[in-house]
Amino acid sequence: MNDSHLYETLVASSTEYQGHFLTLKRDTVRLPNGQNASREYVQHPGAAVVLALSDDGGIVLERQFRYPVGRTMLELPAGKLDAGEAPLHCAQRELREETGYTATHWAYAGQMHLAIGYSSEVLHIYFAQGLQQQARQLDEDEFLDVYTQPIAEFLQDCDAGRVTDAKSLSCAYYLLRQQAGILSLDWQ
Repeated sequence: MNDSHLYETLVASSTEYQGHFLTLKRDTVRLPNGQNASREYVQHPGAAVVLALSDDGGIVLERQFRYPVGRTMLELPAGKLDAGEAPLHCAQRELREETGYTATHWAYAGQMHLAIGYSSEVLHIYFAQGLQQQARQLDEDEFLDVYTQPIAEFLQDCDAGRVTDAKSLSCAYYLLRQQAGILSLDWQ
């Protein structure tokens, strides 16, 4: 498919804010009709999320207070990529640091863009099996509870609106397809 008639071309770019890991940009673009428009967006380094499956049919979850929404969220383990870090390494690191789990088998399920209207963030989706518990290595400003829940209960929490985190809800789709044998994973 040729989408060139939809492309916007960069005319000028400015950095409005440079934070610890997020950058707020304001660009001027030329639209397909020749007019100029402004685009404000957040540059994000990318991230990885993990569907860590226990041998007894459970999934590893976290409860964490999220300041921007002012509430404790039920979500899958995830975290941002460090500079130059491979997505698989990020997934393995975040699972170990946040939950204390390591895994013997990993499978890449794909990627998703979380907020395409205002963010460049790409989230890499991994499944993990063969879990082994070790000590957590939380960052000093990280506070969260970790637990394992039966997969069916996690999916019920998604249906009932107790899970509203976009990455976790989207990953529930991948989990349903994997559990049904529709999503074929290349386990490493």
